[in-house]
Amino acid sequence: MQHGKYGFITGFLAAPLGLYALFVIWPFIQSIYYSFTDWTGLSPEFSMVGADNYTRMLHDDIFWKSLTHSLLFALLLPLVTLGMALFFAFMINVGGRHRKGGPVVTGVRGSGFYKIVYFFPQVLSIAIVALLFAFAYNPDSGAINSFLRGVGLDSLQPLWLGDPDLALWCVMAVLVWSTTGFFVVLFSAGMASIPAELYEAALLDGAGRATTFFRVTLPLLWDTVQSGWVYMGILALGAESFAVVQIMTTGPGGPDYSTTVLVLYVYQKAFRDGQAAYATTIGVALLVVTLAFAAIVMRLGRRERLEY
Repeated sequence: MQHGKYGFITGFLAAPLGLYALFVIWPFIQSIYYSFTDWTGLSPEFSMVGADNYTRMLHDDIFWKSLTHSLLFALLLPLVTLGMALFFAFMINVGGRHRKGGPVVTGVRGSGFYKIVYFFPQVLSIAIVALLFAFAYNPDSGAINSFLRGVGLDSLQPLWLGDPDLALWCVMAVLVWSTTGFFVVLFSAGMASIPAELYEAALLDGAGRATTFFRVTLPLLWDTVQSGWVYMGILALGAESFAVVQIMTTGPGGPDYSTTVLVLYVYQKAFRDGQAAYATTIGVALLVVTLAFAAIVMRLGRRERLEY
């Protein structure tokens, strides 16, 4: 069985690793190289400028604003989204009352229907979700302010996306709504694989729902939660945040750069302002932030693996 093992493995890995190096690693290297130039993105001619782009970035107030917003996305969105998803998944799979003649451990009534409802936002494109909520947030004809007027709260009608103090939180709410369902299904699958005997033993010992969740479910589901945290953080720093901010906000990124995130700032500098070299510099900073986020989550979340 050992004969020709390395040749067999190399044969299977050569093509995938080659494609990964060509379409992932090489663009990263190119981006780092261009960040030391004055390339506009269109002209074939450019010259080396050393660390000028990085010096400019460190003195760029908009960069620091967008970095702050991206860090808020990366820290708060996973916390809220995964917390809600864990709660909903626990209630769907374990949180129901025992019914006579039925299994000891069961979910709430209609749990199958709830799974479909929670997962429904995943069926929609993030662009469609952003457009729908942009209409809902409209201060004049949007569904939210229309509802407030309908219940007699005419004085309480914020501008939502037009208010610099509210716009970022409105965008975050859309991302929470659109991503929670995915993690509900993910965590439900993980909870379904936990033996029911463990829950039954906890119930016999007098454990309540909260104790069962923190002492049985969460420790056995921790690897899935940790992976979900990293995945959600990458979404918050990348494509998801870009899509909702680009589509929903004025500017985009406004008002007064109150919703600008790093990935949107990269796009604007590259394709709106024709400053591709400076955009790749910000992209390198975004890469460092993303890698640091993943490393910190993996390090802080590391614990002894539990098996069942």
